[in-house]
Amino acid sequence: GWETLRRREVGNDWILVRLGAPGVIEKIEVDTAHFKGNYPDRCSVQAALVEGLDDAALSGQAGDWPELLSPSKLEMDAQHFFEADALNDVGSVNCLRLNIFPDGGVSRFRVFGKPQR
Repeated sequence: GWETLRRREVGNDWILVRLGAPGVIEKIEVDTAHFKGNYPDRCSVQAALVEGLDDAALSGQAGDWPELLSPSKLEMDAQHFFEADALNDVGSVNCLRLNIFPDGGVSRFRVFGKPQR
């Protein structure tokens, strides 16, 4: 799981995830299990196909990636599934940025899809 500090400044918390192989995302799970008073109000996911960047460079550009999942309401202590009809078509990707608004805890972040051929 991942739990962030309470934010006192402007902005939101986020985390970058590199996938093992490029692919098209078909389903997303954001699980707030066990987070009851400190879960995020909303989340979104940005995604891109990125080659040859180190973590610092990746972090610097991730805020400009296209939105795979628009900001979506979360509830406490629950699994949230976002199926293909809730996702924007961004093509094949290998990097994701999970944004949580404004802060809180996420037990699991899972993505499901088909690898690029």
